[in-house]
Amino acid sequence: MEPNTSTTTDKNVQDDLRDSAHRIWLAGLGALAAAGEEGAKAFSRLVDRGRDLENKGKDEVKATTDKAKEQFDKAKDKAEGTFETWNEKFDEMLTRSLHRLGVPSRDEIHTLTRRVEELTAKIEQIKPRTPTGTPAEAEAVIVTPGSPDPTDPAKIIA
Repeated sequence: MEPNTSTTTDKNVQDDLRDSAHRIWLAGLGALAAAGEEGAKAFSRLVDRGRDLENKGKDEVKATTDKAKEQFDKAKDKAEGTFETWNEKFDEMLTRSLHRLGVPSRDEIHTLTRRVEELTAKIEQIKPRTPTGTPAEAEAVIVTPGSPDPTDPAKIIA
């Protein structure tokens, strides 16, 4: 019987081994199924965390951007104010320098231009007119000794 018992024992060992391998296989399948279920749950949790983090990041970026824009606007306003102040001071210094050099101001030039136009109009009224109005046909002015010079504006009697 020994040969039989040895065969039976080998068969039992093989069956036990097969059963163990099958149980290991089933345990692996169970682990895979559990990992699949837990993996899907973990994936969903990770997606939710990522979404929360993304929203938080967007809020932080928006807050930082708003703060930077506010600081930029303040700096811009300050720079514009400083520029205006410097511009006014430069204009004043330039005007004073031009005045010291004797350069007339715009208002003075306008006043002088208006006065010249008025004087030109008065001269045109005083000028002798010829019948046709052309200077080539004007009568010669006879200057006698002792009479005022007709070309001297200071001696013209109106």
